Order: sequence, then C-alpha cells, then structure tokens
Amino acid sequence: MTEVETEAAASPAVALNGITKRFPGVVANSDVHLTVHAGEVHALCGENGAGKSTLMKILYGMQPPDEGTIEVNGRQVAFRSPSEAIRAGIGMVHQHFMLADNLTVLENVVLGAEGLYGIGKGARRRIQELAGSVGLDLDPDMLVERLGVADRQRVEILKVLFRGAKIIILDEPTAVLVPQEVEDLFTTLRTMRADGYTFLFISHKLDEVRAIADSITVIRRGTTVGTVDPKTVTSRQLAEMMVGSELPSPETRESTVTDEVVLQVEGLVLETGDGRRLLDGLDLVVRSGEVLGIAGVEGNGQTELVETIMGIRKAASGRVSLNGRNLTRAGTLARREAGIGYIPEDRTRHGLLLTEPLWKNRILGYQTRPPTARGAFLDVAGARKDTTRIVEQFDVRTPGIEVAAASLSGGNQQKLVVGRELSGDPKLLIASHPTRGVDVGAQAAIWDHIRNARAAGLAVLLVSADLDELIGLSDSIKVMLRGKFVADADPATVTPEDLGSAMTGAGHVDESGLLVTGGEE
Repeated sequence: MTEVETEAAASPAVALNGITKRFPGVVANSDVHLTVHAGEVHALCGENGAGKSTLMKILYGMQPPDEGTIEVNGRQVAFRSPSEAIRAGIGMVHQHFMLADNLTVLENVVLGAEGLYGIGKGARRRIQELAGSVGLDLDPDMLVERLGVADRQRVEILKVLFRGAKIIILDEPTAVLVPQEVEDLFTTLRTMRADGYTFLFISHKLDEVRAIADSITVIRRGTTVGTVDPKTVTSRQLAEMMVGSELPSPETRESTVTDEVVLQVEGLVLETGDGRRLLDGLDLVVRSGEVLGIAGVEGNGQTELVETIMGIRKAASGRVSLNGRNLTRAGTLARREAGIGYIPEDRTRHGLLLTEPLWKNRILGYQTRPPTARGAFLDVAGARKDTTRIVEQFDVRTPGIEVAAASLSGGNQQKLVVGRELSGDPKLLIASHPTRGVDVGAQAAIWDHIRNARAAGLAVLLVSADLDELIGLSDSIKVMLRGKFVADADPATVTPEDLGSAMTGAGHVDESGLLVTGGEE
C-alpha cells in the first residue's frame, strides 16, 4: 500500500468542517461539523428546516458552501456538480424514487452512465455482479413498473453502486417500507457495510436510527448539536436534542365515534383502459368522530381509492355518498364544496403552488367559498387575513404570508396544507400520509389537530405508511392488497408486525376478514 493509500485508509470517509450556507434572510447551515468514518452507518437527525437537506446537497455537489471545507477520504474537495461528487465515489438515493416505470431495471441503472460499461453485455455483467450486494434477485429485463417498493429502492441503490459509489447518502429510506421490508433493508446495509461501504442515513424514525446506525449526529436550527452513540442514547433523548421536547405519541384511545354515517363507499370499481381492476368492489363507511385507517404496501390501490373518492379518477361502477348525498357523478370541486378536505400524499405536486406566496396557496380548492371568495370573485383581503390566522393557529414558521411556499421547510409546508384543509369546516378529511417526511415537532402538531378535529365530530379517512401512526390515530383499520380490502384490524390489539404481514398477504385472517393477532395459524 502506498503512503497516499495508507493516509486515505486512516482518514474519515467524509469530514465536513465549519460548513456555513446562507440564503436571503436565512442561515441554513452555521458552522456544521460532521465526521463519517469509513465502513459505518452514520445517521443524521434533525427537524425539518434544521439544515440536513442543505448539508447533503452541499456534500453531493448540488450547492457550494459559503464557508468551510469538505474532505473525502482525507482529500479536500470542492464539488461544482453532482457528477463531480459521483466521480469522487459519493452516491445519493433520494426519498422520492427517480426511476422510469416504462424502462427495465437494466435501462434504469445504465441511464446516464452508458460510458462506464456500455449498454450491452458489459453493463449486464456488472449489474449482475452488484445485484447480490443489494439483495436484488431480479431479471434485469423486467420493467420497473412491475416492482414493489422495496425492490425499487434496491434498484436505486444499485444505480449508485453502478456509478462507483462507496459513500452512499440515503434520504428517508424507510418512509414507504413495512416493518419486514425495513429489516430486509437493514440486513442489506449491514452486509454492504461489512464489504466496506459507508452510509449517511437521514431519517425521522428514531427507533430505526438507533437500530441501524453506528453513530448519530443531531442538527438543530442549522448547527451541530452533537454526535452520540446509539447504544447509549434513547429515542426520547434524541427527540429532546432535536426539538427540545419529548418524543410525541400518536396514541388515541378515547372513542368519539358516533352513529352518523358521513362517508359511504359501495361497490367501488376502478379499471385501467384494458379492463384490469385497480379497485375491486370496495365498501367502506366512515362515521362522524371516527378515524378509519387504510393500511397497505404502496401500489396496492390506496392512492387510487383516495383519488376516486375525490373525483380525480372516474369509477367504472359503484357509489360514493357524503352525508347521504350521492356524489358519484360530481366533479372534484363539487365534492370539496360538499365538505371534503384533502391532504394529498405529495404536498409539493398536488397540494401547493411552490412558487406562489402562502396567501395564494390558501385559495387552492376554496376559490368559490368564503373567506377566499365573495360571490363570483376572489377575496384577496379575506385570503390574506385567513392565511395569517392559519400561520398563527397551526404554528407555520415563516417570515410572512408573502413568501413563496417553496421557501418553507417540509414540515411547515405540511402544516400550511393541514391548516387550509381543516379551515373549511369539512365533514370529511381525507388525510393521505399526513406526516410523511416531517420531523417529530411538526408530526406532534399535525396529530393534535387531527385528534381535536375528530373529537369535534370530523370523519377522517387516514392512509399512512407509518404503521405506528396508523395504529395510534385510527379507531379501526382496513388492510388493502391488490385493490381489495383483505382484512380488518383492531388498533387496540394489532401490532405493526401483524399489519405488515397482512399487507404482504402473509397475515392470519379469519373467515370474517378479521386480522387474527398473537395466535397460531
């Protein structure tokens, strides 16, 4: 081994020293220090807006720091683009997968890196060599649209390995996985760690962070709070480091369910153009004061169910009623006007106009009703005034209502959406992944607002990949698999592992469709 190689082996894989990044009116990172040793899983925790994403963008070459230095394997670097970071052996797997459904696994992996191994036998051979590292046992010619969430994630990891990455940034990698898939991912990471790979693991799930990480660095308000050993720190202590308070719990046990039926769905069928059923004869009832939870691995019909109830998709057959009124033929705006609030699963794509100010975002979906409309005209003054109220009541942290929605952290964007959707006196709230990608502080606030609205008589249809959230908030749970409801679960007795088994078709379900827990098959 040469002197240079010996020095690199003894150096940290990544060392960020005194990183500072300023934007107009905001200091995103202030004198951040982070040391990641080779061959470890190093977790990065912090609230939304704490500066984690900015820091990772700096490391990945997407933004330059204003101050500070970056060292990779003992060598100081100044990346001007992600391609330079990739050449230095750094890869990033984003929270929202960046795969083309209509391409094969091989085509997705090779896309943009054709110069490395070509697009033929060389690329195929390299993919097969790397596939075992990520636990991927698939035909490289399989279309990505046929893959489940966990395999899609493995393909994303395979993409960065194909480009030569030895240091891998994982952004919220467990957000869409069920418990069994999380454990499979952790097994993969442990195997890869033993093979010399290094991981930067960004997550809000503190129990999972403690289970997989070798070290945990906490960032708060843009600066480093400290680095701790997961073997000696508790989740509550981590939460306190992050937000200055204890870890919140979604648990709700006092029943507020009434006999008043708010939403009734009967025989709902949704078909593709070729007649394949995405929803297959679904029935459900949500009552006033009830939270009905929908569990399922992503891609099993939850999104289609929500969008069909909202009128975004047109059902082939079936009936949707709100307070006894048939809405089956009504459009989305008419359903909203009838009293449906809607928190979409992707706030940036379906819930906000990111380049517009907060007060204009208050108008979305409410353009025909006070306080944002007066007769046939928009009421700009009313929209501004009510946006100020939402900002105060829902603790949306912002310099003012004139700033663009894109300038807010993810948690504050979500609180704005939740505030808007609970402000129209809805009869039904459809909440699709209401706390996905938000920190423990914003999570606790959103849970409180949903609980309070439920206690006041709101009916809630809750779709969530966070099984603790689903169990804690729901009065009852239905499990979806391949477009059908396959089981019912009692939140008082079911565990995340039980739900995970039912979601993958491995659970114990009795003849009535009730998910059986704690017993033998």
